[in-house]
Amino acid sequence: MNDTLNIANGHLTIGGADCVELAKEYDTPLYVMDEGTVRRAVREFKASMDECYDGRGMVCYATKAFCCKEMCRIMKDEGIGLDTVSAGEIYTALSVGFPPERIVFTSNNKKDEEIAYAIDNHIGRITCDNMEELRRISAIASEKGRQVRVILRLKPGVEAHTFEAVMTGQIDSKFGFAIETGEALAAAKETAKLPGIDLAGIHCHIGSQIHDIAPFEKAAEVMAVFIAKLHDEGIEIKDLSLGGGFGIKYTEKDIPVPYGDYMKRVSKRLKECCEKYSLPVPFVMIEPGRSIAAPAGLTLYTVGSRKIIPGIRTYIGVDGGMCDDPRYALYKSEYTAVVANKADEPKDETVTIAGRTCESGDLIGENMPLQHAEAGDIIAVLATGAYNYSMASHYNRVPNAAVVMVKDGKSRVIVRRETWESMADNDV
Repeated sequence: MNDTLNIANGHLTIGGADCVELAKEYDTPLYVMDEGTVRRAVREFKASMDECYDGRGMVCYATKAFCCKEMCRIMKDEGIGLDTVSAGEIYTALSVGFPPERIVFTSNNKKDEEIAYAIDNHIGRITCDNMEELRRISAIASEKGRQVRVILRLKPGVEAHTFEAVMTGQIDSKFGFAIETGEALAAAKETAKLPGIDLAGIHCHIGSQIHDIAPFEKAAEVMAVFIAKLHDEGIEIKDLSLGGGFGIKYTEKDIPVPYGDYMKRVSKRLKECCEKYSLPVPFVMIEPGRSIAAPAGLTLYTVGSRKIIPGIRTYIGVDGGMCDDPRYALYKSEYTAVVANKADEPKDETVTIAGRTCESGDLIGENMPLQHAEAGDIIAVLATGAYNYSMASHYNRVPNAAVVMVKDGKSRVIVRRETWESMADNDV
């Protein structure tokens, strides 16, 4: 899952830090992120983009995967952009001095105050996927005497081989203008005439956790053909965002493609298409989120109970669950788990890891291979750096867990653990 995971003295370690000691020091549930893994992933993406697009491109970390001040600082330090989906994510980035020109604001239903906030703070690009919002952006920008760089989100009609709930590029999706119905062309023509708007580019995102390069190649081809069609209509497109969705390894069944392989094949297809239609290669953006954050993280839990139902299953009850890791409840997403204090022992059981909330579906996984676990043991669930903290809830009034960053064996808190008092602060 992560090449900084090791075993020392029988204990699981991440980034040189002992997971059992982290649990003792910071309590559980506990999110742990390895800074080295985050930075290596960012640098791999950036290097491949620079190589494949001759420095004319930008990696934008998708902050929805995991957004906090420290992650924004790391991305600022690494010189990449951010793909944000709310004013709250923009605020977090700006609060640590992130350059606004490297921020893209992407969502499918922005409030007027969010649009105004983005414009007032000179956010680099706003992505939009419906005419109502485009007209509101135009009105707000015109009122402020500003010209806003806008990117249209399109549905390329490409099927991604992934879980249905995270497919986003097909016609039946809440996101984007459909190309194949003519909707996208009509939207582009109208947008190009709107005051206060510079139609800078087009965007697509076909899904998440994709392990096949072919759908990305097809999406690039469809987008290039559409750019050529717009060129024939007198509309010049400078920016092309090809989204994210690169798959990672959650279990042994997952076989991720090296990021550089995506870039090489997709850029080759895009350049071939641009040459065919006598177009300049656009400024290309990608939006990796999960592939940067997920492998870098794990979540630590303390076992509270062991419940055996003869002939049916063994439940291992932990002190967290769907309130801090909702992905299994939402998608039946599979994970790899390890008893951190018995990491050198064989996985001799198949168990269901059950969460603490009052919900039958509160499970972290079923039929999971695991070392024999008893009350007091520490379980590490791997590859949880994305869509865990960011999707956490207060269900059953459970406070959000802390996030700790490790580097070279040392740890620091980057998000404090909520208390009952802080969780109730907004109650009246």
